[in-house]
Amino acid sequence: MPLTLVVFAGFYEAARHAEQYADTLGQALTGRLVLLHVNRASLFDPYLIVGERYRQAELATETDTTAALHRQAAALRTPATVVVTTDLLPTIAHDLATRYAPALFVLSQPDAGHPAASVVADCADLLRAGQHALLAVPLATPATRPPRRILIATDREAFALAPAALALRALLALPGTELLVAHVSGGVEDDSGCAAALRAVQASGLLAGLPIPALRGYNQDDYAEGVLNAVRNTQADLVVVFARQRSYLGDVFHRSVTARLLTDCPVPILVLPTTLAAGPAPVPEASATIIQSATSVLQGLSPAY
Repeated sequence: MPLTLVVFAGFYEAARHAEQYADTLGQALTGRLVLLHVNRASLFDPYLIVGERYRQAELATETDTTAALHRQAAALRTPATVVVTTDLLPTIAHDLATRYAPALFVLSQPDAGHPAASVVADCADLLRAGQHALLAVPLATPATRPPRRILIATDREAFALAPAALALRALLALPGTELLVAHVSGGVEDDSGCAAALRAVQASGLLAGLPIPALRGYNQDDYAEGVLNAVRNTQADLVVVFARQRSYLGDVFHRSVTARLLTDCPVPILVLPTTLAAGPAPVPEASATIIQSATSVLQGLSPAY
């Protein structure tokens, strides 16, 4: 079954670059794309109070956007579908995951100097909270070739990958790919911790059937800086990190580290969701398939091609 990548699409440079990078991955993985356009990201539906007709009115203004995105999709090498909605909500993300079974959400790297930075950052936060795999692509990343030197940054704690994340093993298995595992320890050189980190990645199933990666240890009190140092030292062109489920304080720390890496990493960063147990994490049922009604409205209003 081909992998599906949902790409946050737009017409400015950063969004177009992320789309081109996703197109390259789609070609390498023989996958397909969904070009998703949203105006906002929110945990709560802003139209619950004012009424659904206001959402439909906003969608009615997006017909030109939809037509332009269809033309953009037609220019890609990978087969692509266009979806336009007003807001990225938890229910929307869940509906997309149910409808398209995406292996990955792809977005441009949040940039504090860009007008859309807050929307991109909010989308990343919502996707991480919803246990969806996401890939943030810096503007400086070459978009015409898939990653070949992949760094997997992890600690020594065992984990289980969310089932959808295991599909991305195909990315690590592309011909000519070199894998490395990095373990960051604070204040001490911890060889046993490095070995345990490699064992944890192997036990997750992510490396099943692949050569054993080279192992690197980094001594850095600041964990995020340690990962960034590992990226620079190994000259990796993609870094993989894991969104762990932890205690409240541990989760606050981990989310802070991940947020910094998403904004500061000089190469694309892939965040894979994990579960506490081998089974999938429970996902709340969507209250309504809002995305389907939005798409239906737009199909009725969009010009034929």
